[in-house]
Amino acid sequence: MALRSVCFTVLRNGTDLGVNNARTFVTTAFLCRLTHPLGPMPNEEIDAENLESLEKYRSYTRYLKQAEQAKNSAAWWKTYRSYVEKTDPDYGAELVNIGLPYCRPCRTKEVRERSQVMKENKKNAELEKTSRLRTFKIPLDRVQETWEETSGPFHKKRLAEHYGVFRDLFPRAYFLPQISLQICYSQDNNSQVYYGNRLTPTEAASTPQISFDAEQGSLWTLLLTCPDEHLLDNEAEYMHWLVGNIPGGAVQAGEELCHYLPPLPARGTGFHRYIYVLFKQDGAINFQEDVRPSPCHSLVDRTFKTLDFYRKHQDNMTPVGLGFFQSQWDESVTDTFHNTLNMKEPVFEFIRPPVYHPPQVKFPKGQPLRYLDRYRDGKEHTYGIY
Repeated sequence: MALRSVCFTVLRNGTDLGVNNARTFVTTAFLCRLTHPLGPMPNEEIDAENLESLEKYRSYTRYLKQAEQAKNSAAWWKTYRSYVEKTDPDYGAELVNIGLPYCRPCRTKEVRERSQVMKENKKNAELEKTSRLRTFKIPLDRVQETWEETSGPFHKKRLAEHYGVFRDLFPRAYFLPQISLQICYSQDNNSQVYYGNRLTPTEAASTPQISFDAEQGSLWTLLLTCPDEHLLDNEAEYMHWLVGNIPGGAVQAGEELCHYLPPLPARGTGFHRYIYVLFKQDGAINFQEDVRPSPCHSLVDRTFKTLDFYRKHQDNMTPVGLGFFQSQWDESVTDTFHNTLNMKEPVFEFIRPPVYHPPQVKFPKGQPLRYLDRYRDGKEHTYGIY
């Protein structure tokens, strides 16, 4: 792998300098072959041609002791995991499940029901005919319901881990999204929130329509936050919407603690994550300390940390639902900064480093004719007649 990387780098530099690629590759391979390792390689003392002469372990306990000894012994090479463990002490630590416990259905019952369905389908003449004529239509609603009841929560959890949702909102913790959130920003269901899809700030400018399955008399809390948006603190968030004490599934009937604010991805900062988290309450909660002034047009008042909010109410609420989308800057963000927040719009630019050129040589043998063009604007002396 190291030889391949070095060869690729030299080939790229050789192309920039106009050097023959084949000659560069051969020279590099030859030099890499002659380079001595930094220390003894693993299993260097083993004679691969005479494996019968090796001492046998004779028992698993003896093998385990020698393996542990080899694992704990110091080595001159390091793996990526060892570097990460050194920089991050919490790497590989066991995560805590802060969600509802998952009740796995009986496997025997699932197999019995599936066998019964297959027997009934084999006896269905109409189903056999439509399948043979290739006119059979699969009801996608039933497929969606089956997915939500079986593997859907685990797929959502994997997506949230991939996008770093649990890492940034609930460090060293996670939950299984067992309640499905239907979040739609338009009437025709074109601007719907899934699990990492992209929406523009214009599409998400107004309050969405949210629905979820809820028992009669239950209370819920809905949160919309962005962990990538804060302009001053990398560990803080901006709260875009917070509704508490939602009766049943009627979000409009809940107590709006902070009114809705459209996405604010600053120009030049790429895509931001906007995360909906649904909490199930054990009972009515007094959110007097979490109420923001209405209307709340100050980013200071909207500074928020989901972890602190959850720790404050963790005895009375549990995260059960999740949904998030990505968004980047468009013209509506400028309008929100100027007219809604009454502030200047922050703009970020990436400062590209200058192009690197190797030190100029007085006699550039084997270089192209335009070799001196690279050093015309430099401060160092350039050789040649222009």
